[in-house]
Amino acid sequence: MAAGVIAALVIAFFIFASLYTDWLWFDQLGFANVLTTGWIAASVMFLIGFFAMAVPVYLSIALAFRARPVYAKLNSQLDRYQQVIEPLRRLAMIGIPAVLGLFAGVATSSRWPVALQWLNRTPSGETDPQFGLDISFYLFELPFYQSAVAFASAVVLISGIATLATCYLYGAIRINGREVRISKPARIQLAILAAVYLAVQAVSIWLDQYATLVQSSSDLLVGASYADVNAVIPGRAILAGIAAIVAVLFIVTAVIGRWRLPIVGTALLIVSSLLIGSVYPWIVQRFQVAPSVRSVEAPYIERNIEATRAAYDVADVEEQRFDPSTDTEAGALRNDAETTANIRIIDPALVTRTFAQLEQFRQYYQFAPQLDVDRYEIDGKVQDTVIAVRELNLDGLGGANNFYNRTFVYTHGYGVVAAFGNQRSAEGLPVFLQSGIPSDGALGSDFEPRIYFGEQSPPFSIVGAPEGSRPVELDFPSGSEEGAENATTTYAADGGPTLDNVFKKVLYAIKFQSEQIFLSDAVNDESQILYDRDPKQRVQKVAPYLTLDSDAYPAVVDDKVVWIVDGYTTSDNYPYSDVKQLSNAIVDTYTPTPAYAIDNINYIRNSVKATVDAYTGEVTLYAWDEEDPILQTWQKIFPTSVVPISEMSGDLLSHVRYPADLFKVQRQILSTYHVTDSDSFFSSDDAWITPNDPTESAATAEFQPPYYLTMQVPGSEESNFSLYTTFIPQSSGEGTRNILTGYMAVNADAGGTAGEVADSYGKFTLLTLPKQDTVPGPGQVQAAFNTDTEVANQLALLARGDTEVVRGNLLTLPVGGGLLYVQPVYVQSTAETSYPILRKVLVSFGDQIGFEDTLDAALNSVFGGDSGATAGDEDVVVTPIDPAEPLDPDAPAEPETPTEPTTPTTPTTPSDSPALTAALEDARQALLDRTAAYAANDMVGAAEADEALQAAIERAIAATP
Repeated sequence: MAAGVIAALVIAFFIFASLYTDWLWFDQLGFANVLTTGWIAASVMFLIGFFAMAVPVYLSIALAFRARPVYAKLNSQLDRYQQVIEPLRRLAMIGIPAVLGLFAGVATSSRWPVALQWLNRTPSGETDPQFGLDISFYLFELPFYQSAVAFASAVVLISGIATLATCYLYGAIRINGREVRISKPARIQLAILAAVYLAVQAVSIWLDQYATLVQSSSDLLVGASYADVNAVIPGRAILAGIAAIVAVLFIVTAVIGRWRLPIVGTALLIVSSLLIGSVYPWIVQRFQVAPSVRSVEAPYIERNIEATRAAYDVADVEEQRFDPSTDTEAGALRNDAETTANIRIIDPALVTRTFAQLEQFRQYYQFAPQLDVDRYEIDGKVQDTVIAVRELNLDGLGGANNFYNRTFVYTHGYGVVAAFGNQRSAEGLPVFLQSGIPSDGALGSDFEPRIYFGEQSPPFSIVGAPEGSRPVELDFPSGSEEGAENATTTYAADGGPTLDNVFKKVLYAIKFQSEQIFLSDAVNDESQILYDRDPKQRVQKVAPYLTLDSDAYPAVVDDKVVWIVDGYTTSDNYPYSDVKQLSNAIVDTYTPTPAYAIDNINYIRNSVKATVDAYTGEVTLYAWDEEDPILQTWQKIFPTSVVPISEMSGDLLSHVRYPADLFKVQRQILSTYHVTDSDSFFSSDDAWITPNDPTESAATAEFQPPYYLTMQVPGSEESNFSLYTTFIPQSSGEGTRNILTGYMAVNADAGGTAGEVADSYGKFTLLTLPKQDTVPGPGQVQAAFNTDTEVANQLALLARGDTEVVRGNLLTLPVGGGLLYVQPVYVQSTAETSYPILRKVLVSFGDQIGFEDTLDAALNSVFGGDSGATAGDEDVVVTPIDPAEPLDPDAPAEPETPTEPTTPTTPTTPSDSPALTAALEDARQALLDRTAAYAANDMVGAAEADEALQAAIERAIAATP
């Protein structure tokens, strides 16, 4: 007994430690109301669930026992059961309801968000097209009512089972052959329970009418179709009425004692449910809808189109016809000079190792696997930048990775590293605008450079010390001077709960399962413990109702480094809107496919922009979409957690961007729902899809990611920071064609005026290309690059020896009246410490290909020697690559100051390998033959051309020196 009590106390203390440390964390951050509201709501829901289950079950058992026949003659088997159960009867009468109540309480406690949204629901101002109810009914009320009815059904059903068991055990129900005898009290109790159960089912069936608008009964659309509107919905209303009548019949049975009427009524209900609920809708679908499905379903398809576009916030997107030019005459880009100057040639997904080799400095620092793209005003001009923060990498400490070092010494990263997106050095390295330790550059040196809260921060660190104490935290490594000591610092902000007493030390020692937190003399009264430091994790904890974007990105804002996180409010209950799996919709080259997607949505809004201070850990939530009814509802629940957009500074607004995950969901929607004509939608004659990333192998390629670029899209008056994607026809098998059918961009620039979002932010431009023209898509352009003889010869030279060629992101820009493709080409060693160096740039416009050392030279080579515009690398003088000298990306020279531009030298073509030249020419011809075969719909010819292309490539590889 004593051991059990001790064990219970230990378990209770561990639970208390977890809860109390959570409260300390939320309270320090200023979001204690979020935690306590959730606790109180969950506790109330638990009590409701517990008593709503336990009390009816207890009453059912107790009433059935009290009303048992005192002198009932039981068979021997029941006598034996009673002898076994009777000693435990009192315990069972209380224990069984209590255990069932515990399970019910746990189940209902997790539904507190549904209950609070119902209590605080906010009208949307929009109505559904079938019942005329406000959309908020489906977002907030219907889920709550369905949950309540389901719970009530379970309670009544379990109570009925408990009543039957008790009545049978104590003789109120006796079965003798075919004869069943039920005592009057048992009859009344069972009849009332049956009536209540059927009444609850009547309500459930009635609610199912409305559920048809958020469900899919066919592959054609989500929402009520013709058969649903004309058969299912009326049928469910009728069935609900029948169920209510049968419930009344059971009440009659409780009074008069005859079971015939409710039994007949129940049989009729079952037959009616089969005929009205299944057979009749099937007849309507089979004989009325199927023969004329397109015309019959047209009004409901239109409902689906309109609702889906509204739910995914693309209702205002309009198609704009775009007839791309292929004219490559000189000066063609003169009117697109600003776009051309901002073309990004630094691929943020490839240069992480380059950043690390040049700016990591110590093994205990690291950069994110994929860098971020932002823009900054440099010398009065906004520049696209590739940016990262230098974070800690405790794995790099090796043998020094002990508790003291990783907890008290190595506590934070240091500094921001940023490079121009459109520039490169003469050696192919990024041109940094902010770099070094201490951090210095165009972004200044006045901002707080220390990164205590980041994506790679340690699980926990203990910081802070009394004034005058010797600092022990490593701030940044020393310079190259002999004998120089590393700089140290002491954390001076309020970033975590304090460890100012023994009790807190014990609690956190338990939380992190480390007794050294309690024993270490490095912990003092001024110590703070920093944990849960990932920006997304912090935002998710203080705003549990948000779905977060997969990419949090850093920005230097108002003299500090902050992480910007986009938050979404979502629902899967928007009537008539198409359902998508969010985690599958955002999959691309850089976002992996989930093992199992369970996040269905059919409504999404970017309702919140959040920031996390990289030094203090402070979280600020800004109400970005103040008209969103879901956000308005949660603001009622947590009234002080979100601040209005008017409190956003102009500097912060200038770094806010349109979120990529939202854009990826919207592009998947618009690949089908750009079609607003119901007949065309039904026929899927203009369905699109995002092309696969052409830089990846066909076997493993995912969708091409959207890219951030500063450009002027057709129809706009000026260049803007934008996010774009492309579309190709949706098809499969041999008929797949990688030709461009659409180009979509959204204005991602929120402006720079404090508290005001630019009117153009979030404006879509959807260009549709002529169906009768064949405009190469990214896949075809990449194939043209790979098989061009001149390009292949030079790539073969670059890939000699211990080096390999890595192709960067293939960008598509609407300039010069047409579509320009740009791809940086990197070279890296196969050695372990290699990193990519930009060597060449590929450009395609129409049927012309340019392959030069710089983007500026490549554009000039395509557009008659003078494109009419200059790229960001126009001043770079690149030393021509000597085929006789091996490339060594591991030992680049230091960046030099650009000199006056000279005319780029045209690389020479090697002529010492006739076999290689012939093989590349054969590959080029095979590609042309394949393109012609597809254009003529000659699948046999296309297959033969594919075989010839494969053979030519194999010969070229064999002939490569």
